[in-house]
Amino acid sequence: MGFRAGIVGLPNVGKSTIFNALTSAGATASNFPFCTIEPNVGVVPLRDRRLYKINEFVDTEKIIPTMMEFVDIAGLVRGASKGEGLGNQFLAKIAEVDVIIHVVRCFEDSNIVHVDGEIDPLRDIQTVETELILKDLEFVDKMKQRLKKQSKADKGAAEQFKILESLEKQLNEGKACRNIDGIDDLLAEIPEFRLLTTKKVLYVANVASEAVGDSNNEQIKILRAHASNEGSEVVELCGAIEAEIAELPEEERAEYLETMGLKESGLDRLVKKGYDLLGLISFFTVGPKEIRAWTIASGYSAKKAAGVIHTDFEKGFIRAEVIAYKDYLDCGGENKAKEKGKLRLEGKEYTVCDADVMHFRFSV
Repeated sequence: MGFRAGIVGLPNVGKSTIFNALTSAGATASNFPFCTIEPNVGVVPLRDRRLYKINEFVDTEKIIPTMMEFVDIAGLVRGASKGEGLGNQFLAKIAEVDVIIHVVRCFEDSNIVHVDGEIDPLRDIQTVETELILKDLEFVDKMKQRLKKQSKADKGAAEQFKILESLEKQLNEGKACRNIDGIDDLLAEIPEFRLLTTKKVLYVANVASEAVGDSNNEQIKILRAHASNEGSEVVELCGAIEAEIAELPEEERAEYLETMGLKESGLDRLVKKGYDLLGLISFFTVGPKEIRAWTIASGYSAKKAAGVIHTDFEKGFIRAEVIAYKDYLDCGGENKAKEKGKLRLEGKEYTVCDADVMHFRFSV
């Protein structure tokens, strides 16, 4: 699995349309609030062109890309944290994802109602963010009540209580946990915490087709400035265009993108930004049975990466045979890379690089 992304936003911003386009899963999309009753889930392969470049030099039975899971979560409204709309059910779903994809409507269309009557990206973001903060405050309060009695006799509980008070103060000031200095160190002291606003956010600006690539779009400028201030990213796409791309055969997509002045589909751009945001990379295993991509966190050792394939690989790790992706292509495959001395033997502490072609040796 690559990562699990929860798609959130206000009703009628284009979440389900974008979900359908990205996953071709057929989730219902209609012009009224709360169209999404049960969270739709789509698991899709990540089209990594590097796998097919490798395939040019080796015969294999199949290519297995890594996968990404999208969860389409119902539109949030004011009061969701208190159960308004379908809030409680779906706020709980956000706790289960790795990253939040926050769809923000940046287009005018009189035929599609907006729950607040007019388009305002920052107000819409604040509405959703406030509900997540309120839900976190509710959780913090429950934890404080649990620790209050313990803290009188238990130093560890007393320290945790202080941390909760600090978090509560900053959440009440409207700060999302991800924007609080030292949040990772604080939460390490309370490992059972699952606060919603600790999740990294990737904003998707849903624009009209004629606005794609428009550098003068004021709404996009405002959204990018907001994202930059909190260390987030923005992907600009048009739900309608992505829906058209999703219906095309794979071999026709590149030509269509070119006619639209786009180099990549929205899915490809979302995945790249998501990987960067979460600090993820891929390595490849290559053989006659399959060429396969594996997703790991940047900084993984060779031994730990081996464990992603199978725990036995990690337990019995001896060494890894590694060819850098560029060397693999430049040399023309594994055998020629060996002949030119580009295959390296690396030990368990080797830090895996993005797109490394690897083979693990291990003992049972």
